[in-house]
Amino acid sequence: MSYRSRLLRRLALAAPLVTIPLLPAPALAAGSGLSPLLPFGVSPNGHDLYDLYNLISIPAIIVFVLVEALLLTIILRDRRKRQRPDYRPPQWHGNTRLEIAWTVLPLLLMVAIGVLSFNELQKDFQQPFGTPSDLEINVTAHQFGWAYAYPQGFAVTSEGEAAVQPLVVPTGRLVRLKLDSDDVIHSWWVPDIGGKTDAVPGYDNFTWFDIGQAGQYRGQCTELCGVGHNTMQIMVKAVSPDEFDTWVAQQKAKQAQPSPSPSPSPAAPSPSPAASASAKPSPSPSPSR
Repeated sequence: MSYRSRLLRRLALAAPLVTIPLLPAPALAAGSGLSPLLPFGVSPNGHDLYDLYNLISIPAIIVFVLVEALLLTIILRDRRKRQRPDYRPPQWHGNTRLEIAWTVLPLLLMVAIGVLSFNELQKDFQQPFGTPSDLEINVTAHQFGWAYAYPQGFAVTSEGEAAVQPLVVPTGRLVRLKLDSDDVIHSWWVPDIGGKTDAVPGYDNFTWFDIGQAGQYRGQCTELCGVGHNTMQIMVKAVSPDEFDTWVAQQKAKQAQPSPSPSPSPAAPSPSPAASASAKPSPSPSPSR
């Protein structure tokens, strides 16, 4: 195969990757999975993750472009067909200062990324200090759904794709989630709100959010938990405080209603005295003499 044919084949294989950044923004943001960016974040901790992601990604992109540019420059400039037959590239036998620089600088960069990431995790995923106005909801995962227990004394269960029930929360109020699991490890993630938090059997994990605008936000269990993993959908619905209070009253009234008990089967009628008398066997006639 000629050089030109190999080059054309490689370009054809790389074409789909090159076209991804050229897609319109609505297509990337419509849940297609093609967007390389985190959502902006409707909660402060989600927005902090967005800022951290950009802070790490921009230097990483600069380093990537620099390395690839130098690599392509060397490949194109020093390829064999552009040099005389007896050409020998310059021979390097070590440069102490350069070697120290390209060892220390990446080390410092990785330490900085680690410190920033650790601080962000500590701030955004630990249970924050409570105030009387906060709302704490217990989230229990199971195969393949979620149970939301509210402090007002009722619970909402969401089961699979066919019966997704939203986690209804008020806007402008800090909501703490305490997550656990009844069976295997699951993971709670609503990208528009914040990061992922595992639900582990026998262990309580915490996360929180404070949504400032009304809306519905979709998520998904992100831990492979069985054959129905893809059906473990999440819906968070943020409403105004007044609408939330109304919804809470409706849920309490609904769960306070007694469930209808099955009606007893009608009893069989007792036989009448006449029927009982007629049912008695008549005495046999005495034998004639």
